[in-house]
Amino acid sequence: MACIHLYHGNGKGKTTAAAGLAFRAAAAGMGVCIVQFLKSRASGEMRLLGEMTGVTVLRGKAGEHFTNAMTAEERAETLKISNRNCMSAYTMAVNGMAELVILDEACAAWKEDLVNHALIEKFFSDELKNTEIVLTGRNPPPLFVEKADYITEFVKIRHPFDNGLTAREGIEY
Repeated sequence: MACIHLYHGNGKGKTTAAAGLAFRAAAAGMGVCIVQFLKSRASGEMRLLGEMTGVTVLRGKAGEHFTNAMTAEERAETLKISNRNCMSAYTMAVNGMAELVILDEACAAWKEDLVNHALIEKFFSDELKNTEIVLTGRNPPPLFVEKADYITEFVKIRHPFDNGLTAREGIEY
């Protein structure tokens, strides 16, 4: 039986933990598909994962703004990108090409209505009972909490960002 994992909270490391699981699954010969919602550039671990055999990384959003500053056009284009990537991942899973699917920042995409909710809900169907699903992000919707078999909360106790240190390549991204 495959399980649903939820990595959530305001602490650092949710995407990195999901990437670690992707490395482990790929090393075991599993097909992996990673959908990065609301991200337009690859972090270090995603660049390496994207080069691995059997791993597909899908990402994208329109523009360079955070969701709260997106124009209506950027939101509409981001929704199209998110839905396309989500459907591609689902198709890969149904066809047995991905035994692990990571929906990175699914919580934010859901909350901001930047992905069709019905597409995310397809990942909870019996049709994917042999596919491990990982959802990441802050403030998960109740449905994600209800469906998850694993729930890990990342809690920020202290972070250098609070003292003005900006994100550093190789550490935060």
